[in-house]
Amino acid sequence: MAGTALPVTQDDVVAARAALEGVVSPTPMQSSRALSDRVGAPTFLKCENLQRAGSFKIRGAYTRMSRLSDEEKARGVVCASAGNHAQGVALAARLLGLKATVVMPHGAPMPKLLATKGYGATVEQLGQTIDEGLERARQIEEETGAVLIHPFDHPDIVAGQGTCGLEILEQVPDVSTIVVSTGGGGLIAGIATVVKARRPDVQVIGVQAEQAAAWPRSLDAGHPVPAERMQTMADGIAVGLPGQVPYAIVSELVDAVETVGEETLSRALLFLLERAKLVVEPAGAAAVAHLLDAGEGRYAGPVVAVLSGGNIDPVLLLRIIRHGLAAAGRYLQFRVRVPDKPGSLAGLLNTLAEADANVLEVGHIRTGARLRVDEVEIGIEVETRGPDHCAQLTRTLEGRGYHLLLE
Repeated sequence: MAGTALPVTQDDVVAARAALEGVVSPTPMQSSRALSDRVGAPTFLKCENLQRAGSFKIRGAYTRMSRLSDEEKARGVVCASAGNHAQGVALAARLLGLKATVVMPHGAPMPKLLATKGYGATVEQLGQTIDEGLERARQIEEETGAVLIHPFDHPDIVAGQGTCGLEILEQVPDVSTIVVSTGGGGLIAGIATVVKARRPDVQVIGVQAEQAAAWPRSLDAGHPVPAERMQTMADGIAVGLPGQVPYAIVSELVDAVETVGEETLSRALLFLLERAKLVVEPAGAAAVAHLLDAGEGRYAGPVVAVLSGGNIDPVLLLRIIRHGLAAAGRYLQFRVRVPDKPGSLAGLLNTLAEADANVLEVGHIRTGARLRVDEVEIGIEVETRGPDHCAQLTRTLEGRGYHLLLE
């Protein structure tokens, strides 16, 4: 509602920056010619994936924890997180000399789990989502007196995250559009607070994974509404319910919250690896994913996309790279039936070699209800140069008499 006092002000963000001096350093702002060409305007990447502990979360966690009273600090802190907030809290606790307990879901990325333990926190794994972990964290708070450090729903957290917005305004003074990965809303609320106070003409756009998107429904309803589903590779923004503090700010100051699909997320991650030489987790790539979807001319430039985190399991990274190759049309998987006689496989592989397709994997199926006695089914995975090459390869194979079953 216009005129209503918001829970965080730009003065709060400026004060948070003073508290963070010597704890965090401004992260790089990297221009991206490849993304600028896609967007049709100068586009920059705010590299919070290169922040201490691998994400923006240390900004809010340290701000919140540094303001606890001595009595509260003596009781220690507790939080729930899929990993980035966990690391931020664990690192802040170590810097401030506090005891920290962190509740993480089963299946949390191994690098995030190990890093959180490495900073000295006690880790308890429970459930599959952040929301389940928050219930357990509140129980620990009641049982032990530890102070709950919420990942996004507190004014100090929002103010700390807002320091990223101050840096954006300093690094790209003429910025016109800021696109931000959005989960519970702490980061985008903090950025919007300071940006809209100083440059109300700047568009601030949030981005969620469409399979874990509570914000669009919440904004339509006029209050926080739980997400209908929570199935996304972007665990860092897989939050079931927006926070009350961020909601008050986002609903007033943020221009729109968009969603992106899983394929676009994996394409964005691959794009950042290849074109920007940056390792980013799926949640951190959501802003770039939206810009890839939006295409040329939708947003006025300069545009800044916030890469919110870079803590990704290498095993997941390998899987996402392959998924991204497929989504970008650079990976083709198919099955084909050929006569079960010498030379059939060699003939198929020669055809692929002539078409300049790189074979990644070959599999044989010799028995099956659909196969004749004199047939064998061959499964092939190949790397291509892109969608046009895929189409050309398919035409070449079909022209040689092969009937492809695409997967």
